[in-house]
Amino acid sequence: MMTETDTLSYGLHAAERDFDRISTALSFLGDRWRDHPDLAEAAHAAGLSPHHFQRVFSRWVGLSPKKYVGALAHSAARDAMDEGANILDASFEAGLSGPGRLHDLFIAHEAVTPGQAKTRGAGLSFTWGAAPTPFGPGVFLIAERGLSALAFADPDLDTAFDDLHARYPAADYVRDDDIALGWAERIFTAANGPVPLALYGTPWQRQVWRALLAIPAGQTVTYRDIASEVCTPKASRAVGAAVGANPVSWLIPCHRVLASDGRLTGYHWGVNRKRAMLAYEAASA
Repeated sequence: MMTETDTLSYGLHAAERDFDRISTALSFLGDRWRDHPDLAEAAHAAGLSPHHFQRVFSRWVGLSPKKYVGALAHSAARDAMDEGANILDASFEAGLSGPGRLHDLFIAHEAVTPGQAKTRGAGLSFTWGAAPTPFGPGVFLIAERGLSALAFADPDLDTAFDDLHARYPAADYVRDDDIALGWAERIFTAANGPVPLALYGTPWQRQVWRALLAIPAGQTVTYRDIASEVCTPKASRAVGAAVGANPVSWLIPCHRVLASDGRLTGYHWGVNRKRAMLAYEAASA
């Protein structure tokens, strides 16, 4: 992800200058990713030296060429398994030499193994529970490494849990409302501190979620603003999808993102709650 500091040092003119070469490189990698072209091949397609290409591509795209190819392979493997392919077939669909390489890819991109992804979370363990929040009953999903989801009980607790459960339906779930209350107090009281998050998402989603975390409390941005930061203004729709997939309400503040005309649209837990969150933050600023 290109930060504001990166943008200033890189320069709009430099980004514009590099666009044609980056566009050529993206097309080349999009056509050849199953062959896992090396850095020299991709650099040659862009008409740059490998060292220069690595630097320019990483600054423009937000991922190194190798990680970009890995993201394409991960997406293809996941789609293949969603359609019923076994792990070996998914490996070959992703252009990998075998399941061992696919295992490495999923660990890097989702923090779960290919088998867990294939079986929708089999082998994962979550603690979940309900607890009060300033915005109505909250539903908390906690993994070993931290908070994986924070939702709201709309229209009821069972519906909210089903929404979270659908992400990894084969995982093990144990309910403990006392643990959930502890997390609620940690998040919503004045004594709160850093909250560890255990997120499962694609590289693109995680880039967008990081951009959301950078929005100061009490301020709002548009989907186009986020798209401009992580990639290009033309990616507003893709940003909207990643914002909508955000599993952790409030802490990853998707409520601070507005439509281009300033309307409060597209909030998974309701526009009224989004309005209340913004008012709450404004009053606390």
